This record gives sequence, structure tokens and C-alpha cells, in this order.
Amino acid sequence: MAGVLVGLALLAFWLFSLFDVATTPEEEVRHSPKAVWLIIVAALPLIGGLFWMMRGRPRVARETWSVAPRAEGEPAPKGPDDDPDFLRELERRMRGGEEK
Repeated sequence: MAGVLVGLALLAFWLFSLFDVATTPEEEVRHSPKAVWLIIVAALPLIGGLFWMMRGRPRVARETWSVAPRAEGEPAPKGPDDDPDFLRELERRMRGGEEK
């Protein structure tokens, strides 16, 4: 039973790696052309996938994880439940009013 689970996990990792290589834009692939990475991952399921994750996969841009600074005195963003317009629209929809 454990062997089946390990085999399924390896298969899932291999398929994920293949799909990740195939869907990564050519200009974001590191160290080798995309076609070479496809061959490596397809021919060497575990080792190729690990190499792809460590050496070929694009790095996440740091600015996507940073929080944009707010101007001095600018109020913090409010959630939809703090927005009076959203609450009015929600109430109208719940009562069966016509959609926009």
C-alpha cells in the first residue's frame, strides 16, 4: 500500500513538473531552452523534476509579494462590508431587485 502511495506521489510530481515546464513562458525559463527542460523532465521523472524546480523554474518577483506603501493620512482600504454602497446593493439583490 505504501509503495502505491509513493508511486502515485511520484507520478503526480512528474506530471506537475511537465505541465509547469510546458506552461512557463520561454523568456522566463532559466539556464536552458524550454525544449531542453521538457526533454530532461520527461526522460528523468524524479531527477528532472527536481532539477527543474531548483534550476529552471522562474523565480517569483519580489515586488509581487510586497505591500505598497500608503500616502501619509490615506485611510486603510476597507472591506466590502464597510462600504455603504456595497451593502445597499447587497440588500437590493437579496430582496430580489433587478440586476444591473
